[in-house]
Amino acid sequence: MTIIFAAALGLVMGVVFGFALEKSRVIDPETIIGQFQLKNFIMLKVFLTAIATGLLVFSLFFYLGFDRLSWKTTAIGSDVIGGLLLGIGVALAGACPGTVFAQIGAGYRDSLMTLAGAIIGAIVYAQTKPFFQTILSLQWPSQKLTIDHFLGCPFWVAALALFCIIVGVLILLEKYRPWKKEVISLSTKDKDL
Repeated sequence: MTIIFAAALGLVMGVVFGFALEKSRVIDPETIIGQFQLKNFIMLKVFLTAIATGLLVFSLFFYLGFDRLSWKTTAIGSDVIGGLLLGIGVALAGACPGTVFAQIGAGYRDSLMTLAGAIIGAIVYAQTKPFFQTILSLQWPSQKLTIDHFLGCPFWVAALALFCIIVGVLILLEKYRPWKKEVISLSTKDKDL
């Protein structure tokens, strides 16, 4: 694969990803903030659907004999602290690193400030990383922890079981929090603005 082909493929995938995020209303700051306030579950439904799809595809790949991906060891310091900081930032800004570019493309003016904040945050982190290195490098357990090893079964079996659980959760979410009602609720707010 040439660099030009890889760049073009990445660009196409980015456009498709951005389009899907915009059409599903996941890039809407109201949707993102509403998810953190447990008032709107569109974002959770979209992400669970993406996870379920990924599990299905990877289980098929592994069942067909493709090599296992290289899993990252759990780093408690960076995973927990980084996850908390990211979650706080997403809840406050109504955007995350995956949605900020789609928000810019859709014309959300506040997203430019979110992007500027993310760049400044990355620079500050790069400058202060040596200070936090000991805390951020704590790892547990020392070996890679994956659901298939934890359950003692082949990856594709664990992935399909998790897929079924996620589909069940999605069905329950849709039953009690229908997609159309949540989208209509957001559209009504848009018209009020």
